[in-house]
Amino acid sequence: MVNPDIQETQQHQAEQTDGSKNTENQAAGDDKSAAQNSSQGEMPFALVQGEPLTVVPQDLYIPPDALEVILEAFEGPLDLLLYLIKRQNIDILEIPLEETTRQYMKYIDLMQNLKIELASEYLLMAAMLAEIKSRMLLPRPAESEDEDDPRAELIRRLQEYERFKTAAQDIDEMPRVRREIYLTDIEPPELHTDRPLPTVDLRDILFAFKDAMARAEMYSHHHIQREALSVRERMTRVLSSISSDGFTDYTSLFTIEEGRRGVVVTLLAILELVKEQLIDLVQAEAFAPIHLTVAGSQSNEAAGIDTEN
Repeated sequence: MVNPDIQETQQHQAEQTDGSKNTENQAAGDDKSAAQNSSQGEMPFALVQGEPLTVVPQDLYIPPDALEVILEAFEGPLDLLLYLIKRQNIDILEIPLEETTRQYMKYIDLMQNLKIELASEYLLMAAMLAEIKSRMLLPRPAESEDEDDPRAELIRRLQEYERFKTAAQDIDEMPRVRREIYLTDIEPPELHTDRPLPTVDLRDILFAFKDAMARAEMYSHHHIQREALSVRERMTRVLSSISSDGFTDYTSLFTIEEGRRGVVVTLLAILELVKEQLIDLVQAEAFAPIHLTVAGSQSNEAAGIDTEN
């Protein structure tokens, strides 16, 4: 037989166990949903295998001497707010203050966790966002419906900052010449100096003339003038050298001083005289010396030598 007190105690313990399990499951579900909601709105600080990472894992080991690389992407709190608004594709005039403030504070917490020193203007903007948020949460009386929007000052500053940022980007895309580098167009002044002329005597003029003539001879070319030889003149000379009653040796008409041109002109003169039948070429036998004689002379017949025209 079971003791009723022991059975009641066992039932109470079982109910406590079931209740704790339900509480744990509910807490896990809440953490999961909170993580999902936070992952949708939070700004990721890293990508792991293509998945955005918004929360630092608890079991992540970071060595004490690990290299930390911080890329400063924002130039101030207004730049950060403008980035958060543009990322959500929202008009500045319709700022979702609650979501923007939450993301802004997440960025502040992230920078503090990474031990990055933030400027005081970031904390001042955080206080300003908290003030605007609290003012929007407070109930407004009915007679104060025409009260200014608490976001008006922030919207004005964001619009002004956006205009200046756009203008700065346009200026940065301009050529650097005439923007950061200025070209000078100054021409040097003309300098007029009066230099006295040196004194020159006759000896200097003679030496200068001598040097000029020496340089002219260095650059002058040697011109060779050919002697003009006439065939007609050489024909007359050949006729005058042939005696009327004798024979003249063929080789005696050529001179070494005249060279090759003289030989050619003399040969042409002899052939022209033979053509005009003014002289005859006479040879006693084959390979015998050649002689010249006046054409039709009686001495050729008396000597019994054949005439070759």
